[in-house]
Amino acid sequence: MDTYTHGHAEPVLQSHRWRTAENSAAYLLPSLRPGLDLLDVGCGPGTITVDLASRVTPGRVVGLDVSADPLAEARVSADRAGVAVTFEVGDVYALSAADDSFDVVHAHQVLQHLTDPVAALREMARVCRPGGLIAVRDVDYAATTWFPADPGLDRWLDLYHRVARRNDAEPDAGRRLLSWAHAAGLRDTAASASTYCFASPAEREWWGRSWAGRATSSAFAEQALRYGLATTAELEEVAAAWLRWAAADDGWFGMLHGELLIRV
Repeated sequence: MDTYTHGHAEPVLQSHRWRTAENSAAYLLPSLRPGLDLLDVGCGPGTITVDLASRVTPGRVVGLDVSADPLAEARVSADRAGVAVTFEVGDVYALSAADDSFDVVHAHQVLQHLTDPVAALREMARVCRPGGLIAVRDVDYAATTWFPADPGLDRWLDLYHRVARRNDAEPDAGRRLLSWAHAAGLRDTAASASTYCFASPAEREWWGRSWAGRATSSAFAEQALRYGLATTAELEEVAAAWLRWAAADDGWFGMLHGELLIRV
C-alpha cells in the first residue's frame, strides 16, 4: 500500500474542496460531452468529480479513492448538485472495472503519490475504451516559487521533498508525466502546463493557513516526525513561516502543474 503524504486532515481537505473542473481540469474540459462514462481516480471530497459529472450527464460517473474518509462528503456534494455519481474505495493498481469500461479516466494530483505511476497508467488504460482519454495533472514542487523570501518556506519545500521521497513518491511529478506515459506504452499524447497562483489577501489567508495547519496537524507532519526528518519545533517554525507569508501584503505564491491527455 502506498503512503499518501498529505492524508485527509481538515487543513488538507480545505484545499481539496477549493478544486473545481475549471481551476484544476481546464485542459480536459473541451474533450467532454454529454453521455461519456467517466472514472475519477483519487476523487477526495469530490468537488472536481461533481463538476465533471455535470458535463457528461447522463453518462455514468464513478469517483474512486484509496480512503473512505472523504467519500461521505463527496456523496453530499453530488446530491447537492443533483448529479448521479457513484463513490467507491478502490486501488488504482487493481481497478474493479472491466476492460474498456470508461470513455474518460481522470486523475488529479494522484501519480505524484504513487510508488509505481507507470503501472497505474497501464491500469487506467486497461479500463479506458479504445479512442477514449486518460487525463492526468500533477504539481511539480521544485517549480514552486513565492515572494517574499523566507527561510521557513525554504525549509518547508526541502522537508516536503524529503518526506515524499521517503514514501517512494515523486514530488516533482509534473515534468515526468510524459515520460511515465511513454514507459507505460502510451504514445498518443498531448502535454501542457498550467498554474495555481495565490496573491490576493483572501487567497493568501486561505492558502497560508491551510499549509500552516498541514505543517503541524496532518499526515505530512506525522510522517516528518516519524521518519526523523523534523522536530516539533521545526514544524512549528514552518507553520509560522506560512502565516508570515499570508500576512505579507505583497505575498505571492505560484505552483506549476504538468498536464497530459492520453488517447487510448
